[in-house]
Order: sequence, then structure tokens, then C-alpha cells
Amino acid sequence: MRHMDEIRRVLEKYDEAYVSEVLNSVGDLNKYAGQFYRDTAEVFDAITRISNTQRNPKGFTIDDAPILGLLVRAWKLLKEVVRYYDDSNAEFMGLLERPLIEAAVTATYLMQGSPELLVDYRKCSYKDRLRIVRGQEDGSPFFDTKAGKRLLASVHQKLAAEGFTKHDFSVQKKSRWRLQGKSFYDIFSIVEHQDLYACTYGMMSESIHGSWNESLDFCLTRVDESHFKPYPFFQPADIRFVTPLLRFCTRPYRLWLRRIDAEEQNVMQALDWIDRFNLMLFQKFDATFDE
Repeated sequence: MRHMDEIRRVLEKYDEAYVSEVLNSVGDLNKYAGQFYRDTAEVFDAITRISNTQRNPKGFTIDDAPILGLLVRAWKLLKEVVRYYDDSNAEFMGLLERPLIEAAVTATYLMQGSPELLVDYRKCSYKDRLRIVRGQEDGSPFFDTKAGKRLLASVHQKLAAEGFTKHDFSVQKKSRWRLQGKSFYDIFSIVEHQDLYACTYGMMSESIHGSWNESLDFCLTRVDESHFKPYPFFQPADIRFVTPLLRFCTRPYRLWLRRIDAEEQNVMQALDWIDRFNLMLFQKFDATFDE
């Protein structure tokens, strides 16, 4: 399989002994980790192009496509995270980490549920699109413009393609447009562990967007207890900004291969290796890093 050859070529680059015995500085570890992150994103990309032609001769049906879309989104976001990692721009990495965790965790949750859960997931995405339909019905002048007509036509086309009408969303309205009535915190706690939430996704997901703490972390420098100046630089990046993200990623790709009956042993072992190597890099960094 072509995709297996891609994954094999990626893994052949790495020598665990080299990391544990030779890399003894934070700078060398960060540089080496950057290549590992890039290659890991390529492995995830390749996995989404694997298919079982007996199960899916033409592609994936609406029962699988929502999950596949999340997995493609995850590796695309990871590639962008790595790009900013290479630029040593932790601030912009933070903007991408939140949707990356959302995609990986939600995909894992969907693969643990029923077909009805996937229908609910698809319907929940129509909340604001239905507001657009109501806006036109309420006589908003925007929908007399070309832009408004194009937007409205796009919404109607999507609804029609899925066989939905504006009257098919009573369950979602009752659950406040949350997946099975659950917040992302609830879903995260089921898929991962609630203790991880605050120190990972929670810090990126504060109640007030553009929060004061984000400004303190990235955009201001403290002169004294009551005075600040602008901080016009980007915060440098290191292993701590990416390695924890991979903690959420490998699992949904494993579950996907199992779901589509393409659980090739070598690919599953590659995902296991990514987990081990990622942990080893972090442990080596932790032992080497001096505050």
C-alpha cells in the first residue's frame, strides 16, 4: 500500500537511542522534536487516505464522513501548529490548539456512540444557519442583496442535500444545540479525564474571549505592580506547546482504522510508536530544561 510506504519512510528516520544518549540540550531537543511533529502530522494525513475498498468502494457515506472530516481537520491544524512552532511563535500556536483538541476529542466521542449520535452532531451544526433562514423570513433587508441571496441559497442547498427541513431540529433546540445536551467539558471528561481539562483545553477556552490572562501572557510586560507596557514580540515555543497535543490525537486515528476495517498491524504499531516517542521526548526535555 502506498500509504504504508509513506508511514514506513517517516519512521525510519528516528533512533530512540540518539534522543536518550546524544541530545542533551533544550535547543537540540526542540529542533529534533520539530521534525518529529512534522512527520507525525504526515502520518495522520496518510491514515485519512487509507480505505477498505470492499467496505467503501466509492468513498465514505454520511455515517462516516463527519468523523473523517474531523480527522482531516486535526492533521491540517497540527501542520499549522508545527509551522508556527518552527517560527517559534507560541502565541499563534495557541490560537490553533483549541480547535485541534476539539476535533480530536469530538471524533473520539463520535466513534464511541451510535448512528443517532452522528445525526445529532450533524444537526447541531445548523444552529446559526437556521438563524439565517429566520432572518430572511423576518424580512431582513440583507437578504434582498446579492450577498444575502447567495448566503441563503447556500444554507438551503446544505439542508436539502442532507434531507433536512427547518422543522427537523426540535431535539437540538431542546438540548440548546449541544451534542446530546452535553457541554464540551462533559464530552472531554468522558473521552479523556476531567483533571486534564483545566491545564490543557480549559486554559485556551476562557469564558471571556480575548481574555485578560491572554494579554498578560502574550501582549504585555509588567513594569511594576500597577504599570504595564506593550510586549511587541512573540513568545518562543518549545516542546511543552506541542507534545501534550499529540496526547489527544493518536487515539481517534486508531479508532478510525478500526471503524473502517483497515486495522493494518504496521499502522497501529506506528501510532503506538508515536505515543512512546512523544513521551520520551517530553521526559528528556523535562530532565534537561532549567527554568
